[in-house]
Amino acid sequence: MKPPKIVVVGSSNTDMVIKSRRIPRPGETVTGGTFVLAPGGKGANQAVAAARMGADVTFVARLGTDAFGDQALAGYARDGIRTDLIVRDSDNHTGVALILVDDQGENLISVASGANHALCPSDIDRAADRIRGAKALVVQLETPIETVARAAEIAAAAGVAVILDPAPAPDTALSPALLRHVSCIKPNETEAERLTGVTVRDEISARAAAAKLLTMGPRCAIVTLGAKGALVADASGVAQVPTCDIVAVDTTAAGDAFTGALAFGLGSGLPMLEAVRLASIAGALSATRMGAQPSLPTRAELDTFCKARNLTLPGL
Repeated sequence: MKPPKIVVVGSSNTDMVIKSRRIPRPGETVTGGTFVLAPGGKGANQAVAAARMGADVTFVARLGTDAFGDQALAGYARDGIRTDLIVRDSDNHTGVALILVDDQGENLISVASGANHALCPSDIDRAADRIRGAKALVVQLETPIETVARAAEIAAAAGVAVILDPAPAPDTALSPALLRHVSCIKPNETEAERLTGVTVRDEISARAAAAKLLTMGPRCAIVTLGAKGALVADASGVAQVPTCDIVAVDTTAAGDAFTGALAFGLGSGLPMLEAVRLASIAGALSATRMGAQPSLPTRAELDTFCKARNLTLPGL
């Protein structure tokens, strides 16, 4: 099968991760942690996740001209990602994220966006032909909203599926114009609540949030529920897609592994529920590993993971 062409527009960060027994309270110091320096950023993570699944990925982003930018670009090249539409920005540093992770794998993240906030609509216009030729466009909210909206507009006009990961959770309502261009919106519980006002605590409340999301413009809503899997809602109905039992080590990029695998699955022509099942398994495997991009699985690793648990890997 020919690899599906996926365009990811989004952020690139260098992650500085400390894992300790618990996350400090305000004003408290917790010692005895371990440190990892790794490439990250939601856009970059999703681009790498899709590429490791086997997609033909173009990443549209901005990096500083610093050493972190050099390292990120080299990493994308190793994963076979097309980097010709990445802008090197001499006026801004490469994005940096400080991440604290506890023994249960929960995390707390603070980001200095740098060049990510300089990604602009004209950068998207230069990528327009690549977007029009893709099977799917993936966007998030770590770059300016007008840039995200321009990318979605170009893709929707060309009939390209638009996958929106509304993270980080927006402080204000997303514009109806943007949401009308979205094929699939994929919030977690917190993001779904921020977007809809519905507190997501269980399947019933997740169904209510998903139903409200569908009234806002997207044709499909996927509410991820951590260890409970994901709830999928579209015009055909609502379904709960389970994940697999794991011991979480670091959930930092689990959602990005999900999004990248989802884009690959949909771009490859998998039915929605199969694509979501594939994405759920990829997210679960990612959560068993430390770091953002180091945790993202290849197709071969996902196959081994499934065989060890007597799971069927959808579509592969």
